[in-house]
Amino acid sequence: MAQFETVIGMEIHVELATQSKVFCGCSTKFGAPPNTNVCPVCLGFPGSLPVLNRSVVEFSLRAALAFHCSLTSPCLFERKNYFYPDLPKAYQISQRMLPLGTNGWVEIETTVGTKRVGISDAHMEEDTGKSLHGGEAGSDAHSLIDFNRAGVPLLEIVSAPDLRSIEEAEAYMETMRSILLYLGISECRMEHGHLRFEASVSLRPFGATEFGTRVEVKNLNSFRAVTGALKAEITRQEKILNSGGTVAQQTMLWDEARGVTAPMRSKEHAHDYRYFPEPDLVPVVIDKAWRSRVERELPELPRARRARFVTQYELPDYDARILTATKASADFFEACVADYGKPKVVSNWMMGELARLLNEAQQELPDTALTPAHVVGMLRLMDDGTISGAVAKRVLEEMFATGAQPADIVEARGLKQVSDDSALAPIIAQVVADHPQVIADLRAGKDRSKQFLVGQVMKATRGRANPGRVNELLDAELAKP
Repeated sequence: MAQFETVIGMEIHVELATQSKVFCGCSTKFGAPPNTNVCPVCLGFPGSLPVLNRSVVEFSLRAALAFHCSLTSPCLFERKNYFYPDLPKAYQISQRMLPLGTNGWVEIETTVGTKRVGISDAHMEEDTGKSLHGGEAGSDAHSLIDFNRAGVPLLEIVSAPDLRSIEEAEAYMETMRSILLYLGISECRMEHGHLRFEASVSLRPFGATEFGTRVEVKNLNSFRAVTGALKAEITRQEKILNSGGTVAQQTMLWDEARGVTAPMRSKEHAHDYRYFPEPDLVPVVIDKAWRSRVERELPELPRARRARFVTQYELPDYDARILTATKASADFFEACVADYGKPKVVSNWMMGELARLLNEAQQELPDTALTPAHVVGMLRLMDDGTISGAVAKRVLEEMFATGAQPADIVEARGLKQVSDDSALAPIIAQVVADHPQVIADLRAGKDRSKQFLVGQVMKATRGRANPGRVNELLDAELAKP
């Protein structure tokens, strides 16, 4: 048995989906040429003054309330002082003493049930620039800096050290991403840096009440990186403690290529950053009217929507959990059902063939050519006998790839279902003639042999034969002496 209990806390940096930066009017658009979305304010030129973007507060307030935080009013911006090349002002405008929200919580689902994880605080801050090293910069001897990201608005969400396993850490990340997407405050694209995680890990003997020495792990740009780094860091600390050593408080970087965590620097304390109030920004007052309006406008969140899917649409809990994982997929499902009905049929197609196509393309809804109207049109073609289920899969693939309408695909590809006896009878007679041993097995009571024959007919008709009529005609053919 393991000697130590794992204690994990998470920091999430959420890039807010505003059109402009937090303290200036520069664009936040991802992928612009380096150092083009910049101005004297986000570059920290002398004499430039910050002006707070109201939408940043609005989005952050939405999240703080969704995570059941106690609001701080007034909340205060502060300067976090440190020197790094991608920090043009030599300080970052952030919040510490009076953050926007404190003492919140979120519930996660694990294999052993529901667990409540505390949210220590949620605070607003500005992002830094981006350093490009080595190969990215064109030379191992030089680094380049892109300041486009400097001043992009962030919401940092700090959890309590309530996670006790990698499984719980994964559930926490997935739950937080889902809620943030439902709130509509971030695109949460990790490949674009919209969602960044930092994990703090410590070990303590089972039964102990005091925490062990905390080590923070950075450079985590995907869920897989977080889980890999946690495994490596837990193993590293276990080896140190088992050998009688002491874990040092420090910041580690995740080296995915080597599968190890490596020291970055000794861990700073808050006083090392010399926090003090930002003199160029007034405190932010959240009055009752503002709070009440934002509370009223909060959307239905994943747990509530999942419960509604079970009761309203009579779906299994598993289906409801998958369909409500993102707001886009839940919206897609409800749009289909509103037009077509039959919730379980829609669910089966979304969780089966559509999920496969999205996975293969590494895409998510709604970033495809496929719309609810496409799926509904395909299902109606199945219902009226125009296409079979096998052909519907082919139609779905083409709709997904091209956005073409289902009826047009069926017409252009000649995919209409064959139900005419005069067309099916000769094919069935030939299949029976070609497989005498299968016929003998079937007459000996081996029922599975019939499915083989049906499959051969479907193959011969490229999936276009009406399966029900094929079964009937096969029975008639086999009844002949």
